[in-house]
Amino acid sequence: MGYRGKVEEHEKARVLRAEGRTLADIGEILGVAKSSVSLWVRDVEIEPLKRRPSTKPRRPHPQHLAKLAEIEECDREGLERIGILSEAAFLAAGVALYAGEGAKRDGKVTFANTDPSMVAFFCAWFRRFFAIDESRLRVRVYLHQGLDLDAAEKFWSAITGVPRGQFNKPYRAVPDPSIRKAKHEHGCVYVDYTSSRTHREVMGLVRALLTSEAIPG
Repeated sequence: MGYRGKVEEHEKARVLRAEGRTLADIGEILGVAKSSVSLWVRDVEIEPLKRRPSTKPRRPHPQHLAKLAEIEECDREGLERIGILSEAAFLAAGVALYAGEGAKRDGKVTFANTDPSMVAFFCAWFRRFFAIDESRLRVRVYLHQGLDLDAAEKFWSAITGVPRGQFNKPYRAVPDPSIRKAKHEHGCVYVDYTSSRTHREVMGLVRALLTSEAIPG
């Protein structure tokens, strides 16, 4: 092999090494000794070899399938046990939800959550059991920067039934990757109703629910 051939082998080896090929692979491809390849490419920065995406669908792990089956069974049992809520059960369920997720400071009813189902449940409960002025309802969206604020406000307006004209200025949070990786697409929503009387009514129900008299013997 002439000088030109050696130069071409040398350059091919360097290209292959830059792509992440091993010394053994390069030697086999070019038909040269591994020791020769090592000398030719010793100063080449290696780029990790990109894996081709697998065309074979991954088979679900049996434990994962068992978990999904158990969740589905529990959901079905839950629906059977809860059934259609009576008026009293609906009242108590909303009180319990507010006891866990609502603001306790006097002066304003505030419920905050990222779960649309919980927010919808609270709004339906609040409207059902309290005489409220719809025009006094306010909503505020907390959303990470980089996510679609317009879409988020439209989403929460549909969930709460509160027009966007009654939304307060949103809060745009700066994502902190050291705290959490996942970001809620529609953020967290705060539903506010400023009324000391209404808040005291809600908290009266909360205290009643948590008394020993309310717990079945």
